[in-house]
Amino acid sequence: MKIFSPSSWNSINQRRWHNFRKNKRGFYSLWIFLVIFILSLGAEFISNSKPILVSYDGNLYMPVFNAYPETTFGGDFETEADYRDPFVKELINEKGWIIWPPIRYDYQTINYNLSQPAPAPPSEENLLGTDDQGRDVVARLIYGFRISVLFGLVLTLFSSLVGVFVGAVQGFYGGKIDLIGQRFLEIWSGLPVLYLLLILSSFVKPNFWWLIGIMLLFSWMALVDVVRAEFLRARNFEYVRAARALGLDNRVIMFKHMLPNAMVATLTFMPFILTGGITTLTSLDFLGFGLPPGSASLGEMISQGKSNLHAPWLGISAFMVLAVMLTLLVFIGEAVRDAFDPRKQH
Repeated sequence: MKIFSPSSWNSINQRRWHNFRKNKRGFYSLWIFLVIFILSLGAEFISNSKPILVSYDGNLYMPVFNAYPETTFGGDFETEADYRDPFVKELINEKGWIIWPPIRYDYQTINYNLSQPAPAPPSEENLLGTDDQGRDVVARLIYGFRISVLFGLVLTLFSSLVGVFVGAVQGFYGGKIDLIGQRFLEIWSGLPVLYLLLILSSFVKPNFWWLIGIMLLFSWMALVDVVRAEFLRARNFEYVRAARALGLDNRVIMFKHMLPNAMVATLTFMPFILTGGITTLTSLDFLGFGLPPGSASLGEMISQGKSNLHAPWLGISAFMVLAVMLTLLVFIGEAVRDAFDPRKQH
């Protein structure tokens, strides 16, 4: 039995990283995607209807994180200050200053000062125009990108956990457990997934976590066959037999000794599960069964583009964001696949 030392594992990982970097398209796609995603995580500092920082009468306030009543700035009302109100701006500027984000709209802010009915075309105030409710398109794209990627990442994580566990149990034990599991998978995978998602989504008022749970019912199957095949192949290897002879618990053998080998194939599939999750969420939003109304949603923007053909900036903007995002993820997935390809490890 061949024993791998830590130095040999480091050598393997270095070769994998080298192979990943050799794929220039995937390597640069990773960096571009990370920069865009990290910027979107701070969307409140890029696009917001509230100031980032307010100085008033010698005190500093951060409306991005806290709600302050108008009376804090010398106003008359106990309700939260409307920083876009000229009266509130004047009160603050008398005794301080305001730092605004680059885009003074969030995904829910309605521009009531449009020069023409919504959806309004691109302008200096709204760089990509507004949607049919007067909300800034750029702001909705930024927030929509963030929630789509976060949704895909969470779904990928939970799908991987369930899929790896089921595949490991089937492959390790084999026999009746594997036979029953495969029959169940054949039946479950044969169901019309999109129709079932639509039906289940119509039973409850959907939100982020409800949609994760509903889509998780089907997305976990993508990894089962890969992990099962790896465990079926490895369960008769010498190191597994030696571990059994030493009396190690089956769980230790499965998840400490066999799982690292199966994770190689699993990692190559993860970027594609991520793209599938984002695409499904977009489809549900487009059909009206996704995130709650008013949420920052790329699918809802595409639906608006279909309903407002005289406002092409709606559909084109959402399509371009989706196209760039999915293209970057596919390129990253291809690079990861090449990096873990055993034929390219030498």
